[in-house]
Amino acid sequence: MDHIILNRDDLLARLDACLTDDNLDAVRSRIAELRAQVAVWKPGGIWDSATSEGGRVVFPRDVLLADLDQILATRTLQRTHYYIARLRKAAAEVRTGKINDINLNRWKEYDEIITDSLWVMERRDNSGAHKAWYWGNFIPQIPHQMMLRYTKQGDWVLDTFVGSGTTLLECLRLGRNGIGIELNADIAARTRELVATAPNPHGVVADVVEGDSRTVDYAAVLAERGIAQVQLLLMHPPYHDIIRFSEDDRDLSNAASVDAFVAQFAEIVTRVTPFLERGRYLAIVIGDKYVKGEWIPLGFYLMQAVQAQGYTLKSIIVKNFDETRAKREQKELWRYRALVGGFYIFKHEYILLFQR
Repeated sequence: MDHIILNRDDLLARLDACLTDDNLDAVRSRIAELRAQVAVWKPGGIWDSATSEGGRVVFPRDVLLADLDQILATRTLQRTHYYIARLRKAAAEVRTGKINDINLNRWKEYDEIITDSLWVMERRDNSGAHKAWYWGNFIPQIPHQMMLRYTKQGDWVLDTFVGSGTTLLECLRLGRNGIGIELNADIAARTRELVATAPNPHGVVADVVEGDSRTVDYAAVLAERGIAQVQLLLMHPPYHDIIRFSEDDRDLSNAASVDAFVAQFAEIVTRVTPFLERGRYLAIVIGDKYVKGEWIPLGFYLMQAVQAQGYTLKSIIVKNFDETRAKREQKELWRYRALVGGFYIFKHEYILLFQR
């Protein structure tokens, strides 16, 4: 994205002059002049002559041009002044909420953040230290989006099924502190090594704790790091027995039945909930499964189990996962099975979003 650097004081002075002018044609002339200068701006000109960072303001050029075009398209002085005042706020003030770093005065600039409930991902993000070496791990885009929406830099994120460390690698990338719980000792060791060698530009914590999420001493784990609660919980459990991750009886992928799986998952939610800050968010990534020709809605079972513990359901996000390892080379076979069996091939999983 093409960004331009403007002298903040000069820009505010121009906008203030427009706001105190009651002549609509004169205001439009000022804005048109400003737009023309923005359109041809190049680094090093008078517009970025401020000597300090505080004296400058940076805009994506296309966003600023769109805002100026919106002002020029208005038909009344009142509406023109309204849009100019909004642009002035974008240049002069930062307005963030409690749970993230999004500047709401400049919300149009956050193209990266998804706000729709249907996520169609073309491919897994394998940039940086991310590697798809662990069967059943989730795509990095999920923790990335959750952290941008529901945490600030320096906040703490807890992942109770950290696996190959996808969440922790995104913590390093985005400047969030992360703790991941992993039952399998071999996976925990490999993930710890991977995370330790990944770039950490923000100097945050990214720790792997080996243990059972149903019995780990969360109070002690957090106290060792000088905190009492976290600001975001991420949970990506096994989808019951679709993939058996180990021979360990404590592993949820070895639960004796769907009911046992749901109950064991609920135990983890019960144990970890006191350590999630009130008002903050829990995101669960889960898919469904088939058993003997019947669709088993694991996602909805877990949703009900979490709601029973007092959480408010905020969103159900459906993410397409067309290119899974298991089905990538078997599309024709799965189509045949669907036609024979009278079912539809599911290509999605859920991101269930709750607020405590």
